[in-house]
Amino acid sequence: MTDHMMVVHFDPVHGWSPPEIQPYGPLAIDPASSCLQYATSVFEGMKVLLALAEIPTLSFTESHMAHTAYAGPDGKPRLFRPDLNMKRMETSVGRVALPSFDTDELLKLIQKLVTIDARWIPTVEGHSLYIRPTIIGTRDSLGVAASDRATLYVILCPTGPFFRTGARPISLLAVNEHVRSWPGGTGAYKLALNYAPTFRPQQHAAKLGYDQCLWLLGDTITEAGAMNFFVAVRRDDGGKEMLMGGGTDVDVITPPLDGTILPGITRASTLELVAAHPSRATLPGLSPDVRLHTVEGELTLPQLSTWAKEGRLLEAFTVGTAVVVAAVGRIGHNGTDIVLPPHEGALGPIARGLYERITDIQEGRFEWEGWSVACA
Repeated sequence: MTDHMMVVHFDPVHGWSPPEIQPYGPLAIDPASSCLQYATSVFEGMKVLLALAEIPTLSFTESHMAHTAYAGPDGKPRLFRPDLNMKRMETSVGRVALPSFDTDELLKLIQKLVTIDARWIPTVEGHSLYIRPTIIGTRDSLGVAASDRATLYVILCPTGPFFRTGARPISLLAVNEHVRSWPGGTGAYKLALNYAPTFRPQQHAAKLGYDQCLWLLGDTITEAGAMNFFVAVRRDDGGKEMLMGGGTDVDVITPPLDGTILPGITRASTLELVAAHPSRATLPGLSPDVRLHTVEGELTLPQLSTWAKEGRLLEAFTVGTAVVVAAVGRIGHNGTDIVLPPHEGALGPIARGLYERITDIQEGRFEWEGWSVACA
């Protein structure tokens, strides 16, 4: 963790206390606190990136990611679409009846904390400073009721790349005997209580040789691990080689925000960038003749199997704050695998184009819709 943290407390008489940026250290809370007894805990995940003048980076063959960092226009630390994180946190707080807060003020405090601890921002390609805003219920009573007291804090931690030994396709084990989320539940909110029940199935998947779980509701796909899931499916009967150089129509499909899916910031960004290709901005490495179509619709395991057999399933990939974009190589279920087409450098052309465009925006090399926000 970095040197400092931001802490602010709420009580029903005085409201929110003046915020304090103080040395990093333990929090003192009552053993009967609501967060410990009834899981009243909400958090967010954000990243700070610092693009310097050109720095050494791994070659394509070493990292499987052709990517070099360049100086942003102002050299300041950058946040990626932080307004969406604040909005999602506000929504999650409301779902578990914790005290509301001023999202604009919290974002200002996060920017101030980042500026104070800016020396912790890694200057190595692929690394970043992770931000964890958290709000916990601190009502010190065993009564089953909403917490009228809370502590909101923000901590920072330097992090390395998701793939420490170079990018590779991940493997997913489709799981329907354990359910991550369900209609009317809390899957659309970033609550701590959503994560612990996934640990045991994840351990089982790892024992079977898979990296993550692909969460199902019946046959319907929801998420992959803690990431949003996408597939690219060819509409016409042309060859997959057309993706790099010829005209073809491809549906980029992800499950809809039906209450069982976390509305990821990278998910939203992916959909917007896909929709912009090629009319507003061509994705790196993709021909303008490749026509991409965004589809937010139900995805089922039998559909994936059929598309794979027909040769129409071009790519599957996951997106999220930590990984940005990761290719999926195989999906297991009931002892058999759906195998995705292999691609040089792990990522398929659509996933690679998205990865490069998003990271270029994050690090200030490509301006798009004000998504990259410099810390003052």
